[in-house]
Amino acid sequence: MSLPEREDQIISTHAPLIVLTAQVCLGAQPRQELDGILVKFERIGQTQLVSAIRRILSGERETSVLNGLDQDDQVIVSAMLRGIQDPRTLPDPTPQADPVTAAPGLAAIIHAAALGDVQALQIISAMAEQMTAAGGDMARTGGVIRKLIDGERDLDVLSAGMGAHGQSLMKSLVEELAKLSTN
Repeated sequence: MSLPEREDQIISTHAPLIVLTAQVCLGAQPRQELDGILVKFERIGQTQLVSAIRRILSGERETSVLNGLDQDDQVIVSAMLRGIQDPRTLPDPTPQADPVTAAPGLAAIIHAAALGDVQALQIISAMAEQMTAAGGDMARTGGVIRKLIDGERDLDVLSAGMGAHGQSLMKSLVEELAKLSTN
């Protein structure tokens, strides 16, 4: 995956958080919902990202807010800063995930979490939280991440209540997880 593709994937994955942060800074949304999300991110160890977001919320807009962040968090925070400066640059907070491109990455993280990788579990937990906040099929997908980690593979159970797009994503996820478990 090339760097721009990776950055696009990071931004797409974290779009709800990016948009909500920018909207709070611009006065378009109350801060309470974001504060609750930040507490959850702290609980899963995303303290540096939360610290940077809190600096932004307190009015910092300089690139120095990126200091100390890993590459992924720098991409997220940079997108927030761009969105505050020009809201037209904000990502769609409810993107329709392309099952072909989303499933392998999600499956790899879910598989690693199922094998006991603590960092993967933290990452997928944060992603599930953001998916749940997005609503629709993304929320339902976020809601079954734990079942996938625990080994559930029944598509009827996993895709209950989902539309065609969500069902397609779930089918692709299950197929990718099957590939990973045979390796």
